[in-house]
Amino acid sequence: MTLKSLRDSIGIVPQDAILFSASIRENVQYGRPGSPDANVWRALEQANIRDFVDSLPDKLGTMIGEGGVRPSTGQRQRLALARVFLKNPPILILDEATSGLDSEVENLIHDAVRRLMKGRTSFLIAHRLASAVDADVIVVLDGGRIVEVGSHSELVKRAGVYSQLFYEQTRKLRPAPEHIVRVLGSLSPALAEGDRTD
Repeated sequence: MTLKSLRDSIGIVPQDAILFSASIRENVQYGRPGSPDANVWRALEQANIRDFVDSLPDKLGTMIGEGGVRPSTGQRQRLALARVFLKNPPILILDEATSGLDSEVENLIHDAVRRLMKGRTSFLIAHRLASAVDADVIVVLDGGRIVEVGSHSELVKRAGVYSQLFYEQTRKLRPAPEHIVRVLGSLSPALAEGDRTD
């Protein structure tokens, strides 16, 4: 395996999608240069952004950046997803792909991401744990160290760092267990009185 073949086998969708001062066609084709328009349109549809591009006067030829259209954050993310759909890599890295978006746009991106992850080895980096619930394996970091590994259901049952964060992020939907108390200055939960050994 060469460095080029490794890079070719990985698709990345970062938190801040990078688009070039070029046409929408060229931005999406960056994932697979020279791809025909039919494939570009298919990738746009899979990324839930086709309707937006189709509504533009120059469609795929619309320029992005100075003198052209300035896509919203959600549109930029979906164009970045379209690029990866077109590339069709076996390995996918998603780094906070839905960060800072309103719920409607986030749902569109989650839908596209689920479609994109199907049948691929996927690494999902997330602070919003709703994105990680369906993962086969979740690795929890605290202070740069791995503190927990397991599935969503396994980690929730352990009442550790993941469980605490999950309940905090979904507290409007369900009550948090009373025994989960955060240690000041850490993500780690404090021990309940009955669990103390001192």
